[in-house]
Order: sequence, then C-alpha cells, then structure tokens
Amino acid sequence: MASTDRLRQITEAVREAGQLSVAELAALTGASEMTVRRDLESLAAQGVLERYRGGARNLLLRGEEPPFTLRAEEGTEAKRRIAAEVAGLIADGESVVLDSGTTCLEVARALAHRRLTVVPLSLHAANALTGAPQLRLLLPGGEPRPGELALTGPLTEASLAALRFDTAVIGCCGLSAADGLTAFDLADAAVKRAAIASSRRIVAVADAAKFSRTALAFVAPVTALDAVVTGLDVPAEEAEALAAAGVSVRRV
Repeated sequence: MASTDRLRQITEAVREAGQLSVAELAALTGASEMTVRRDLESLAAQGVLERYRGGARNLLLRGEEPPFTLRAEEGTEAKRRIAAEVAGLIADGESVVLDSGTTCLEVARALAHRRLTVVPLSLHAANALTGAPQLRLLLPGGEPRPGELALTGPLTEASLAALRFDTAVIGCCGLSAADGLTAFDLADAAVKRAAIASSRRIVAVADAAKFSRTALAFVAPVTALDAVVTGLDVPAEEAEALAAAGVSVRRV
C-alpha cells in the first residue's frame, strides 16, 4: 500500500473509531508497527490526530476541515484533471480571481504559463504564480489562516470589492443542489461571497467527496454558479440536480 493511501486509511479509521492502538492500525493496514508509529508521528505533526503511548486518538470534530497538508496529498491526479479543464475554460487576457484550497492550487499551477491577470486568495497559490513571465499577479490584502494560508478578513473583502473579474474559480468544502456551496470557516465563506459578487462568471471546482457533505457556512446557492468542474465519480443524481438548476457540469 502506498504511504499516502495508508495515511488516509489510518486517518479515516481513527476518526471513525475515536481512538485506536498501534497494533490495531498495523493489523488494519498490513504495515509493521514501526511503520505505523512513524505514520502517527507524521499525522500528529500535521494536527490530524493526537498521539499517545501505544496509539492515537481523533482530534477532528465532526464538521472540521482536515489540514491542508493532508488534503494536498489526496486525489492529486483528479485535481490536476479538474485544473486542466478549468484552464481550458479561461481565455488569454482574462482577469481571474482564484480561491484558496488544494484544487485551486492545482488551477494556479495550470495557469502559471498563461497571459492573464490573476488575484490569488491564498499564499500557496500566490507562490505558485510568482515569477510567471506572461502573467500579471495582483495580491489582495488580508490575514492568512495558519496552515491553509487562505487570505481572509476585511482587507481581503475590500480588495475584491474594488475589482471586477471575468472569472472566479471557487473552491468549496461542500456542494449540493439542495444546500448550495458551503465552507467550514466563516471568514473563508465571506471571502468566497465577495469574490462571487465581483465576478461575471463563476466556476466552482469540487472533487466527488465534496458532494457528500454540507459544511457549516453557507456561501451561495447553486444558481449563482455558471459551471462546476468535478471528477468522473461524482454522484449521478447530484450532477443531474445541478444541471436541472441551470449549472453546466463538466466531469473529467
């Protein structure tokens, strides 16, 4: 089993059970107890779980967002396909506001060689775009959230209100036709709403897992979206419900 798959399996098992011993996790994953101990130290350093002698316990409450470093290792190929599709929707010369999150970071990498004006809403994406020869990079103000490095607060919202974009690429923590676009963090949700309000076209990016949850903070109804770019494994009933609401669903 690949290390990323094993880390994901350990995280999900501990989250489900509340706490598990090293021996139980070794039996579950088929890895040695020494390997499991190393995995637990790595996950504890990321804030995913709490390590104790002989095992680990869950730190994430229901409805909390997993750390950026863990999410960045999940579904990378699907995120790259989504990013390539989004890049194909954006024409040279456009102005683009690019949301925070791991899928939007892949979009930033896909746009780095393009002739565009881009306002990234995270320092991760800003770093990916820095030095791109044809791209005009504009940085908003704001306070970066620890780990996530998403820019939030009144300075970010004021920067967005002062600009008008051709396209907003918006990430999400949850998405459904019934509950709309949702986020775990209230300040992040406010920034997403500001980006949507300042943009002519709204493209949401979401892997299939986002369709199985609704996060705490409401961002916008799906009727605010022009397109959703997602994976091939998105539930068919959700894709159909989005299409019925007038949203273009692109599965890649």
